[in-house]
Amino acid sequence: MLTIFVVSDASGQTAERVVRSALVQFAEAPATVVRRGHIRTPEHLRAVVQEAVGHDSLILHTLVSDELRRLMLAESRSNGVDAMDLMGPMLDRLARHLKLTPQEKPGLFRQLIEARSRQIEAVEFAFRHDDGQYADELSRAEVVLVGVSRTMKTPTTLYLAYQGWFAGNVPIVPEVPMPPTLLSLPSERVFCLAMEPNRLFELRRVRADYLAIPPMPYASLENIKKELRHAQRLSTTHGWRQIDVTGKSVEEAAREIVVLLPVEDRRAHEPDKASTT
Repeated sequence: MLTIFVVSDASGQTAERVVRSALVQFAEAPATVVRRGHIRTPEHLRAVVQEAVGHDSLILHTLVSDELRRLMLAESRSNGVDAMDLMGPMLDRLARHLKLTPQEKPGLFRQLIEARSRQIEAVEFAFRHDDGQYADELSRAEVVLVGVSRTMKTPTTLYLAYQGWFAGNVPIVPEVPMPPTLLSLPSERVFCLAMEPNRLFELRRVRADYLAIPPMPYASLENIKKELRHAQRLSTTHGWRQIDVTGKSVEEAAREIVVLLPVEDRRAHEPDKASTT
């Protein structure tokens, strides 16, 4: 029985899938696959080699560290163990063509996959919780944007979602009470988007024309100022920080919001250097 040791400085899942895909080509192959992941020190590597000594064994490894790959070559040769480097030749060939040096950081592929998965979930969350929908679920949000109509709530929410933030938005309408779930959120997670009245007047007038709706009171400058004052009072009462988005792009508004979010939240969205695959 051949024992195939799959060795990786990450989890080894990707390498194991490759090995098992290859084994499928050998009907009823008398082989067993043993995965040894998170091999990141010389001591751990030598222990794996010793585990393979004295058996009908083969080591297939995807070590991204050049130092560990060299050590694996030396240890396997000195102990008479057959070992094959699955990662080194590929990295060398890519480095030559790209004229770049590999980072040699374990876990980057898993980190990429997890980031992409989170982005998809965040975007779905943003669409589901746009314009006050499903407000009872806002306790799951990492950031909630509030503001009167046409203050860039939806595009800013979606931009944050594409950055992996679970975000929702709720419109502020003077005669409509704010959802209890929103009011129970920590104030540092809620941001009120504000805009200079004359600029907001222009945006609403264009929208009223486009939708063929009566411009009054929606696009009335007096009404707009009244709504903005109401939003200001709500922000003061509940401790929400206001972000003036007048003349700003969605990206600029989003960056300003992220900088003001709790430090622990921002750290959680940074690449995890200890992440593994």
